[in-house]
Parts: sequence; C-alpha cells; structure tokens
Amino acid sequence: MSQSLQYKEKDIEARLKGKDFLTINDLSTDELLYLLKVADELKHLQKQGIPHEELKGKVLGMIFEKSSTRTRVSFEVAMLQLGGHALFLSSKDIQLGRGETIEDTANVLAGYLDGVMIRTFGHETIERFAQASSIPVINGLTDLHHPAQILADLLTILEHKGYLNGLKAAYFGDGNNVAHSLLEGAAKVGMHFSIACPEGYEPDETILANARETAKVTGAIIEVTTDPEVAVNGADVLITDVWASMGQEEEQKEREGVFEPYQVNEELCIKANEKYIFMHCLPAHRGEEVTAGVIDGPHSVVYQEAENRLHAQKALLKILLKN
Repeated sequence: MSQSLQYKEKDIEARLKGKDFLTINDLSTDELLYLLKVADELKHLQKQGIPHEELKGKVLGMIFEKSSTRTRVSFEVAMLQLGGHALFLSSKDIQLGRGETIEDTANVLAGYLDGVMIRTFGHETIERFAQASSIPVINGLTDLHHPAQILADLLTILEHKGYLNGLKAAYFGDGNNVAHSLLEGAAKVGMHFSIACPEGYEPDETILANARETAKVTGAIIEVTTDPEVAVNGADVLITDVWASMGQEEEQKEREGVFEPYQVNEELCIKANEKYIFMHCLPAHRGEEVTAGVIDGPHSVVYQEAENRLHAQKALLKILLKN
C-alpha cells in the first residue's frame, strides 16, 4: 500500500471515529467505500479463524423497540468477535421518551457504554437520542432508514459483481426505509438505481431529491417509475422487500392488492441481465413480494446478504468505537 493511500485511510478513520451513523447520507463516498473495504478484510479474517479483538473492553448497548432476528444476532456476534460485549435492552427494559425523556436516557447510558445501537419506529427518536448522546449512536432501523442493511447489501453486490459504479439495481415495492437507504447508497457509489412502486407509495421526496443531487456528482442515474418492466430492464441486481412492514399489519390485505403487479417472479426476471442477482433483506413472504422460484433459485444471494450484516457492522463498530 502506498504511503499516500495509508494517509488517506487514516484520515477517513479519524473522520469516522466517534461519529453517529443514522443514515447512509451521513457518509461521504470515500467513507462508505472504506467501510466496505474494512468489512471485506474482517470477513476474510473471520473465515480464516484469525482473531481480531480490536474492541476488547468495549460495550455496545442495543435498544430494541422493534423485534429482530438479524439485527440482534449480527450486532451481538459482531461485538463478541471484536472482543467486546453487547448489552440487549428490550422495550420492556427501557422505554424511550415514556418513563424518562429520550435526552435523559441518552445521557445516562453514555456514562455506562461505548456506543448505542437503536432499532425503533420514528426516525426523530434516534435523532434526538444522538443529539443528546456523547457516544456513537448507530441506526439499527427506523421507519425512515435502514442504513446498516444497505452496508451489507453493497458488500454483497461488490462480492458478486466486483464493482459498484455503473451497475444497475432495481427495487420493486414500497418506497420504505429500505428503499430510502438504497437510494442514498446507490447514489453515493455511482450505481444506477430504479424504483418501481405504485402511485402513493413513492419514496420520501426529500430523500429522493438529495439522492439525485448526490448522483449528479457520482454519475448515478436515479429513476422512479410505476412500471416494473421499465425498472427491471437490463438490471444487474433485483431487490424487493415485504409489502407490509412491522406496524403496518392492518394494511396487509389492502397492500397485497396494490403491490401484486410488483411481485418479483420468473417472468419479470427474464428482462433483467442474465447474470442478475436477487436480494431481499428478509424476512420474506414467498408467494407475495417474491416467488419461491426466484428467492430459492440460483440467482438468489439472500443468505450471503444476511451474513454480510455481521461483517459490515463489524467494520462500522470497529471504526466508530475504536480507541
């Protein structure tokens, strides 16, 4: 590695140390790409059984107002493999903004912990928490953003395609938190991104506008359409998500009717690049947003994508929490 490159990486680490991670947009393009590089390095160390306990003695608090499989296990294992400890705090243990103000909780926990990961509903909750906290705050999911997932998604695409800039990814379904973070991530790395969604379910206008501004610099093409066939045309990566997210269960039947034309099925996939990969952050509902033939087929990388939550988050934790 050249001396100038070493210096640049040290500069990136210095910029990220102690920083909050609430959205993909919090990162510059070089910071995002560096996180992916570190994630790849940590993954190789783990696969080779080489210890990398760089957070020995560090403690991450994990606040869950929304339940989870992948988020809890991946963050907890990440801290363990880095030599630290993760403390699980459920909604029964801690009630943000109810029994105690968000600001008081943030200040108290900062005295005990080295970092906090929060999985909650309203994005304003995590913004208030981070503003009050003196330690790094990581977004494990809010209704508006899911940035940790997109770190894993970009790592997965990079592993399978070898590059990001100039690829085309297509997303089908609700303009939700996953779509928002994908928009930001694609724009940052110069990946063309097409979202196919029904009228009334488009992504947030401000997030979309910001992604398009970023895309002007990186060369990404950002497209929102109501036609799945327009989005899928020539796409290298196909992505979908559940039609009703947690907290939207009462809308399930209505959403099934609205989103049915946006199902990722074998017929739709014919129009993608023949070497496309299929991604889904899970849990998946086979027969709804995706057919079993696609998610369980040869193009699917959903389990690698899920595993990469661990490696991407290890990179994030290592850089944000390291002394």
